[in-house]
Amino acid sequence: MILGQAASLFVVAGAVAVLPGLSRLVRLPPAVMEILFGVILGKSFLDLGFSGDWPVLLAHLGFLVLMFYSGMEIDFDLLSKQSARDIFLHLAVFAGTLGMSFVCAWFLERGVFVALILATTSLGLVMPAIKGLGLSRSVFGQSMLLAASLADFITLLAITLYVLGHKYGLDWRLFRPLILFFGFGALLWAARLWAWWHPERAERLLAAGDANEQGVRLALALLFCMVALSELVHLEPVLGAFMGGCVLSFALREKETLESKISGLGFGFLIPIFFINVGMNFDLANVISWPQLKLTGLLLVLAFAVKILPAMLFTWQRMPPAQAFRAGVLLSSRLSLIIAAATIGMQEGFISTETKDAFVLLALLTCLIAPTLFKFLHPGRT
Repeated sequence: MILGQAASLFVVAGAVAVLPGLSRLVRLPPAVMEILFGVILGKSFLDLGFSGDWPVLLAHLGFLVLMFYSGMEIDFDLLSKQSARDIFLHLAVFAGTLGMSFVCAWFLERGVFVALILATTSLGLVMPAIKGLGLSRSVFGQSMLLAASLADFITLLAITLYVLGHKYGLDWRLFRPLILFFGFGALLWAARLWAWWHPERAERLLAAGDANEQGVRLALALLFCMVALSELVHLEPVLGAFMGGCVLSFALREKETLESKISGLGFGFLIPIFFINVGMNFDLANVISWPQLKLTGLLLVLAFAVKILPAMLFTWQRMPPAQAFRAGVLLSSRLSLIIAAATIGMQEGFISTETKDAFVLLALLTCLIAPTLFKFLHPGRT
């Protein structure tokens, strides 16, 4: 059944307004409630659909805003105070995850692409979970954001290079991603230099009383410019969106007012639509056979193992073992990136349709289990 545009707008607006209160009532993260709502509404149960292209457009925009805001959440002042040992530790944790993912892919008799999919993390779920518990400015919260950012960034790059290498071999087109990195570095340098030479103008951009919302306009312009640059060099747009947020965070260290405005725009409307859309596009009928359920169950165990075991390396950072375990649980969250990677893998012939469906179900399970379990294990929860 396809809903008309008016009915679609009514359903989406009502869900965005009501679901946060319902999530607090049942003690689940809002993103989890929004996905469950989409599952009930979509192909798996009621089989409702929205007419027109705007729901998909708003969902994609919500995902880009989520990645952009995640980049803004990175506190470069705090990260700059970390020692080289701490940075090396985060890289070692991800290297452990990647190494275990290759072992798991070999155990499953799958290819390299499955290992890359298993190594993913969802910064889009880690960041709201950290933010919801008020940990985004803490050392632990920044450590989790950095770990998730590295996982997302490196796996996105690895998947892109793997696909390009499969298509073109050792060809000049394999080096297209370097254009984005050079552009990213140039923007970092130019934006930071401009803010340093013009502190008054930078402060006016962040002023709370700006009727023209010039800061928001420039922030969104930066978002779309980075997305466009990603498209030009055939990279995932989410990588450009995340880098755009990092540029803004690096250039404007006192950004709380602008950050609040972007958060209101994203979490107040666009990002919930993205999560609802993910749930609506999932078809439970494709994954209820015994072989599929068995594969998904095995993947679920491995997906947590490849994150929790390497996360115990955080104890070298004087993190208590229980907190390191919670970090591994949270980093096991997977959603949009794993779904996108599985879809790319199926289209390129690296994995079968059945394997792709198993990874989609895995994403839904981990996005439900990991943030909820992390919140349950968090000390002082209410």
